[in-house]
Amino acid sequence: MRLRTELGSRNRAKQPRTRSGLSARGLHVACMGALALLLAGCRLDMHLQPKYLPYEPTDFFADGRSERQPVPGTVARGQLRVDELFYTGKENGVESNRFPFPITRADLERGRERYNVYCTPCHDYSGSGRGMIVQRGFPQPPSYHIARLRDMPVGHFFQVMTNGFGAMYSYAARIEPADRWRIAAYIRVLQLSQNATLQDVPESERAKLAQQSAATTMQGEQKAQ
Repeated sequence: MRLRTELGSRNRAKQPRTRSGLSARGLHVACMGALALLLAGCRLDMHLQPKYLPYEPTDFFADGRSERQPVPGTVARGQLRVDELFYTGKENGVESNRFPFPITRADLERGRERYNVYCTPCHDYSGSGRGMIVQRGFPQPPSYHIARLRDMPVGHFFQVMTNGFGAMYSYAARIEPADRWRIAAYIRVLQLSQNATLQDVPESERAKLAQQSAATTMQGEQKAQ
């Protein structure tokens, strides 16, 4: 009996221990216990949660649809368009002849760049309506330089870009509102470039124009000789 006790004591003494003082067997038991607690906390509620899939019917609502209409008056984030002029080109339902923000040189440069991208295929770079696809058989749009379009308010060009007109489809999904206004401003520049008078030129620039005109005339006479 005494020998058996001594052997048992020796065997316990030989069991390896961790730095914390736990034997390998004790550590194994502790890990198994922790794993059991972890598994007890794992549930399938997030995987099998009660929900309706898209277009799945339901008998909870009288109309049988699981999808619900937005609450009346709901406005999506970023879609609160209370500025009538900026988003429609109109004031009190009438096309406006003023811009919703001051037009700077940078705006005109941006307007020209956007015009060249989206408008020149039909309207060409001068706005005369002889773009490349027109040369290939597409219906020709009216020139921006006819009296009717020169007299149109600037809001007209904005709303045409927004809603489309005739064979032209809407560009609202391609050009943001601010850039539509910049393009409209550049259209005004094109119109002025083809219909300006000397009185529209600043006095400081008129002398340069006179010199250029004289030089052009002289070159023409020399070629004629």
